[in-house]
Amino acid sequence: MARKPKDVRELHGHRVITGPELRATFVDDETADNSGKLRRKILHGVVLFLLLALIITAIMGALAVMNGQIKFPGSEDSQADSSACPATTFDYASPAKVKVNVFNATPRAGLARSAANEFKARKFQVGEVGNIETGYRGVAAVVSGAAGQAAAFTVQRNLPGSDYFQDGRQDATVDVILTGDYRGLAKPELVDQTPDTLSCPRESRRVADDEQLPVAPTQGAKG
Repeated sequence: MARKPKDVRELHGHRVITGPELRATFVDDETADNSGKLRRKILHGVVLFLLLALIITAIMGALAVMNGQIKFPGSEDSQADSSACPATTFDYASPAKVKVNVFNATPRAGLARSAANEFKARKFQVGEVGNIETGYRGVAAVVSGAAGQAAAFTVQRNLPGSDYFQDGRQDATVDVILTGDYRGLAKPELVDQTPDTLSCPRESRRVADDEQLPVAPTQGAKG
């Protein structure tokens, strides 16, 4: 009986791995390793691209907000609610119907009394005259409650360059606070009596805080 040929790939009962098989195994491992590295590189590239895009978007958004190109509705509503500069157009009222308190916030002695006399000569009703301390800087601050806005408009027409502020008073009196840039009232013949709105360009300072009023007369002081 013929003997079965001996399998040269077996040695003492163990299978011998041939050279081609060994090379094929290492090639497969190397290919898999290279594929993993490629995937990681692609993933890292995508992450870096997204981070860069996010940073650029954040910078552009911040610049747009700073330049006023992007406005948040909440902040706009809040600012509109706190603004006391009315859009109403007022007529020039008879000075005889306007009561004015005049205060001097400068080191110039007698300034309030001098201005009060000028208002009186123009038929304004003059109330208190005195000195104050204020952080306001400009020509003059004209202050009234909501009921005195029309009267404040008439006062402002005699005080070009002044800024309007609103406080919480209930009557129609108007306070005039003369500050460093004040140089006198407009000449009577040059007073503009055409209808217009109040002048209050300082948006963030239009409302006079009850606890930090822009007008706080110094008790007992006289101008």
